[in-house]
Amino acid sequence: MTRTNPESRPNSVPQVVEHPADPQTTKSPQPVATPAKSLFEGLDTDWPTRGLTAAQVSDSRAAHGDNAISTATSRSMWAILRTHVFTLFNGIVVACFALLAFLGRWQDALFGFSAIGNSIIGIWQEYSAKRQLDNLRVLHAPHARAIRDGETADLAREDLVVDDLIVIKSGDQVPADAVVVSSSGLQLDESLLTGEEDAVDKRPGDALLSGAIVSGGSGQARVTRVGSASFAARLTEEAKRFSLVNSEIREAINRILRIIALLLLPVMLIVVNGQINAFGGWERALQNGAWRDAAVGAVAAAIAMVPLGLMLMTSVAFAAGALKLGKRKVLIQELHAVEGLARVDVLCFDKTGTLTEGGVTYRDTHTTDDMPDGWQHALATMAAADDANETAASMAEAYPADLVVPTSMVVPFHSSRKWSALVIDDNRAHGTWVLGGPDVILDAAHDAALLDEVERRANLGQRVLALCHSNQLLTEDEVAANTLASDRRGIALIVLRERVREDAADTVRYFTEEGVSLRVISGDDARTVTAVARQVGLIGDDEQGVDARTLPSEQAELAEVVANNRVFGRVTPDQKRAMVHALQSCGHVVAMTGDGVNDVLALKDADLGIAMGHGSGASRAVARMTLLDNQFEAMPNVVNEGRQAIANIERLAKLYLSKTAWAILVAIIFGALLWSYPFEPRQMALLDGMAIGWPAFVLALIPNTRRYIPGFFERATQFSIPAGIVITLGLIASVIVGRMHDLSVAQQQTANALVLAILSLWVLGLLCRPFGPLLAIVLIGCISIFVATLFIPVTVWFFGFEWPSQPVLIAVAIIGAVGIGLLEIHGQLRIRAERRQFEAADAKVTMN
Repeated sequence: MTRTNPESRPNSVPQVVEHPADPQTTKSPQPVATPAKSLFEGLDTDWPTRGLTAAQVSDSRAAHGDNAISTATSRSMWAILRTHVFTLFNGIVVACFALLAFLGRWQDALFGFSAIGNSIIGIWQEYSAKRQLDNLRVLHAPHARAIRDGETADLAREDLVVDDLIVIKSGDQVPADAVVVSSSGLQLDESLLTGEEDAVDKRPGDALLSGAIVSGGSGQARVTRVGSASFAARLTEEAKRFSLVNSEIREAINRILRIIALLLLPVMLIVVNGQINAFGGWERALQNGAWRDAAVGAVAAAIAMVPLGLMLMTSVAFAAGALKLGKRKVLIQELHAVEGLARVDVLCFDKTGTLTEGGVTYRDTHTTDDMPDGWQHALATMAAADDANETAASMAEAYPADLVVPTSMVVPFHSSRKWSALVIDDNRAHGTWVLGGPDVILDAAHDAALLDEVERRANLGQRVLALCHSNQLLTEDEVAANTLASDRRGIALIVLRERVREDAADTVRYFTEEGVSLRVISGDDARTVTAVARQVGLIGDDEQGVDARTLPSEQAELAEVVANNRVFGRVTPDQKRAMVHALQSCGHVVAMTGDGVNDVLALKDADLGIAMGHGSGASRAVARMTLLDNQFEAMPNVVNEGRQAIANIERLAKLYLSKTAWAILVAIIFGALLWSYPFEPRQMALLDGMAIGWPAFVLALIPNTRRYIPGFFERATQFSIPAGIVITLGLIASVIVGRMHDLSVAQQQTANALVLAILSLWVLGLLCRPFGPLLAIVLIGCISIFVATLFIPVTVWFFGFEWPSQPVLIAVAIIGAVGIGLLEIHGQLRIRAERRQFEAADAKVTMN
């Protein structure tokens, strides 16, 4: 009987074959392939058996270094403290606090606690990121095996040097970049490095990447790169570059603070000059101690201008979102990441772990016209075998255990053969049955029709196995020689499909309806990825995936391709990163999900990196958030939390910046008119707490799923500046009335406080609309608290209140009524303008 050796045939493929007949389906190149060279170049002739000598190890270490990888991050703890403690605004707060303490006005120094709280939150947030980065490891194996002086030695990974002869076997992690010297069925799982799911056969001369896992066989390899020069180390160092998540809210707040910083010094000088002149000039102020009141007024003006509470409440809003997401198994590694996904308009993700669960399931069987008896029994027996792999076991659904027949020999699948077999000496299914890769076990001369069907299925992105039958019984010697009977005939194709996640279609539909454009970026074949994308409704039947090996390298051209296509296969790690950059160059806010080391660079550079909990430590450490239970369906919850945070912080920004606006205007105008500042710092603290600080905790946490629309800073300033102008006019009118009635300082400040309370509370009421029970309670509570402080003796003494005369109170009521009318008109105009903006954005999403 004539036998053929399948290994002698070209283009052998893994057990599950995707597109065997298409030369475009060969594996994508390794990201850092070792340059081709003689395996023993520059080495002693006995190196393959002896390895390096002690002297050669020392020479190699001196020339190339060892395999130690730095664990330091780019920011030390001192740098973190310096960033969050020694800031311009903390300096201002500390200086003002120190000045008030020196003057004995400790009651007016309550504002210092906001700065302390904000610094603590900032330090904690960045320290958490630093700790994650410090724990980043691509390599987990602490030991390696190398042949030195003719003996196999267990070494610490760091002790390896260039030209070491290392020994690797199943379950090991490759400790350094190397090139294979000898292989005994050596297979590597490089999915975390390259994104390709199938195990990769390694033969002498093939490159090994540090961090890959040996999934089968064993071998020896020559170390080519160690330490910081290795693939894993370069990814690690790249990932460890510290950066904060891209945040529009943080940028807007920083922009506001920079503007205030420029205004602080000149405004304080104006206030001091106005205060001194209001007390009779510098000479008199120095003599009677009035300079102390002038200094206190300047501090009040400075602190009123700085929206310290806005920064604190922003952190509180994000922290609350992070805690809620944590209950849904979503780990937030940086607070501003809560905002991120609500702003994202392009979401890039891999197929595996998001659309699919990994692995395959049975789909159907394509049979021929000449099916031998017992083929169903053969498939059922293969599926029920004790050593059946996942692919074979998936057939049990169609071919149950009651069809199993006794076997004379079972040949399990092995990567070196690319097939498995059963020998059945039973009348129900007599013969040899072979299951494997179509281009390995099918014969072009006899199975042309089946090979054509394989190609058609491949073009649909389906995975296919072939079933062959021979009447001859396979022997153990033939198995050892890896030969199959020449009379075998292909009789059927087993069609497989990937397990699509149950929630994938709903999640895709959610993002599509919400205006988020999706991109599937996978290391698998483009046609396989396309088939899955069609199955979940991401693309239609007329849309095809793109083979990334055909992508242009120039960014502008790449951006055009990525913008016009949604499915990409055979994508390398560098291409993932380039695609993120290309989308960002078009103005998109890009989120990237990933689980492997191959995703690290793209996760790092995306506006928001999202890691899967089952993925590599590197991807989890560098991402801004992690889906701990790997559930892609949690993403809509993340979007909703982000929307709540953004919408609520925008409302808070309008509230705080209204105060900043009138504080700047009052300081400048009152200083120019040589009027004393209208409040004591402690009175400002009360009014802030009543109309801003205490309600802010509720406003920061109430549900709000409004769609994110760019323009946070513009909308906040368009509301707050006119509102600040109205409040400023009200305070000017109050002072004019007071000067006409010759009020004492305490009476004048009380009248001013009443006007400010009325108008500030109305601004709060505008921002609480539409009123719910909770917001109504908050507003009523704030009014009640302020009224109580005007009558309780202790609070009257502490805040320095004194009731003005009845005519002044009537004037205050009139001023408040006019101010309310102006604020109401302004508020209604802004509500309508913003409603038109959001309706236009919703219409745009619907059209797209």
